[in-house]
Amino acid sequence: MPIALPVNTSLLKPGLRLAVGLSGGADSVALLRAVAAQNHELGLVIHAAHLHHGLRGSEADGDLAFCRELAAGLGVPFHESRVDTAAEARADRQRGKKAETIEEAARRLRYAWFRQLLAGGEVDAVATAHTLDDQAETVLARFLRGAWTEGLAGIHPVIEFPEGRILRPMLSATRAQVEEFLRALGQPWREDSSNRHLTFTRNRIRHELLPLLESWNPRLKEHLAQMATLALDEEAWWSEEMKRLAPQLLMEGRPVRGGGRSAGADGLAIDVTRLRALAPAAQRRLLREAARRLGAAPDFPATEALRKLAMEGRAGQRLEAAAGIAAERTARELRLTPGGIAAAAKKTPEEALEFQIAVPGEISAPSFGLRLRIERVAGEAGEMAILRNWKPGDRVRLRHSSAPRKVKEVLERMRVTGTARELWPVIEFGGQIIWMQGVELEPEAGLAIVSEPLPE
Repeated sequence: MPIALPVNTSLLKPGLRLAVGLSGGADSVALLRAVAAQNHELGLVIHAAHLHHGLRGSEADGDLAFCRELAAGLGVPFHESRVDTAAEARADRQRGKKAETIEEAARRLRYAWFRQLLAGGEVDAVATAHTLDDQAETVLARFLRGAWTEGLAGIHPVIEFPEGRILRPMLSATRAQVEEFLRALGQPWREDSSNRHLTFTRNRIRHELLPLLESWNPRLKEHLAQMATLALDEEAWWSEEMKRLAPQLLMEGRPVRGGGRSAGADGLAIDVTRLRALAPAAQRRLLREAARRLGAAPDFPATEALRKLAMEGRAGQRLEAAAGIAAERTARELRLTPGGIAAAAKKTPEEALEFQIAVPGEISAPSFGLRLRIERVAGEAGEMAILRNWKPGDRVRLRHSSAPRKVKEVLERMRVTGTARELWPVIEFGGQIIWMQGVELEPEAGLAIVSEPLPE
């Protein structure tokens, strides 16, 4: 009798030693029951794998016991392990790493354990029971965070690791179909009480935002899942296109007199004339590919700032982006380096420093020892500001002052001297100085600027 649950059996080849990630929830129980019911046709060697996250106390202990019993009833080998998710998340914070939420730590530990299983050689692949609902929630969550197309691709059907593959064969099944399938079998499942806690972003999307949006379009989940498929295929195409374009346009090192380029220099360069000949979509892709190779992931404003510098910038202009990429415009090239340009270039105080900042945007400028963020309170995004050292003739309007004052006079009153005086930073926007370190200026309508010193 054919199963009633949509499962992508094309991912499941005969002889595959497959571990089903079994949490005890409806989705994973349904996947295990579905592949077990059809295994006379699939020819798999089925295992079950359960990770106890050290959360929810006796409830999680009950999940483990339930999964053990289910696997035994189906006659499949059972793998189990325990981790302390909360302690792992705390340890990362103590080690100075980026703080993880409990959700993020649990996911990281879960996939690390799956990879251990694969590396052990008992299984060839691990299947997770992500559904169409999970896909829709993921795409919507990433859209809300401003993801690019690769983010909107959502949950991939297959993830390749050196140790083996993670498969998602149930992405076309809805949660309603899962529960209907289990009820028809008379198969119980476990409910995770944390799935009802609205402190978690995914739960708020699942229980509040998606139902509200579905009142406008009842097929919204289906459409979001279709968007993921389209985005995944678009990414696959662009990946191949970058393999063709990047070798032609990305150059290592710097040009040297007499021809050729210097070996061993950090960074990449792009000929701006050849970049300008590409469509905007290809320009963005190439810039992001260059950034990726340098270990950075610029967001949309940072990418547009790079593109604007390449298309419209003048020789000598520089840009430091908070995304971990720095750029310098020469007469013919856009040169990209990881981190801050100032640290790499070892500039002297007499040299002018000038960095573009997307509005809204953020910049880490080691040259000035500052991190700055410009927020757009009103008006259109996409404009550019310039962080630079002050120049003779610059004027500022101090808060509550009747007339503009020369920056030189303000620095004299502040008793700033020597190198610090030469490199005193200001931000120019629309031809006016709208920020100066150490003083309070009349605010620019629609803009807010936040500054903080970089750690030593």
